[in-house]
Amino acid sequence: MKVVVLLLFIFIMDQDNTLLIADFKNKGDISEWYVVDDGVMGGLSQGTFTSTDLGNALYTGTVRTENNGGFSSVRYGFSTKGVSKYLFVTLRIKGDGKSYQFRIKEDRSQRYSYITTFKTSGGWETIKLPLATFYPSFRGYSLNKPNFSSDKIEEIAILIGNKTKESFSLEIESIYLE
Repeated sequence: MKVVVLLLFIFIMDQDNTLLIADFKNKGDISEWYVVDDGVMGGLSQGTFTSTDLGNALYTGTVRTENNGGFSSVRYGFSTKGVSKYLFVTLRIKGDGKSYQFRIKEDRSQRYSYITTFKTSGGWETIKLPLATFYPSFRGYSLNKPNFSSDKIEEIAILIGNKTKESFSLEIESIYLE
């Protein structure tokens, strides 16, 4: 009996130490997510964000480098989430072996993002991105500002832009803070 109570207590404590941002298991809602491609500056890249038959989100497309293009991103804005007690952004994903950027904004209206890069393995994996390693960047340039240290976020994004023409596929099960 003591073991069951202890395990239940640990499970409840663990639940309190995470903050769910997106959960796509069982047909999670993707209606608030939107794609921003390099077409905003004349490029020809195209990304799409859909649901899989299993209910996960699927971000796919092609990055093209013609017309000074070279990126595709998917973004999600939400009401302010307090993040001061969390150390990591955790992704449960199935990638294609390519590198992606994960981006956060403490305020949706700010022009720059805090970014870090992660590489996918080609299979299902859980990737932990330390919040303290997210550095400020605007249009591909690092800014002379400190790394992320805010106590809130209002937007996340995933971007692919590896300076090469390529197709991409990233299946997302969940994104949370811990």
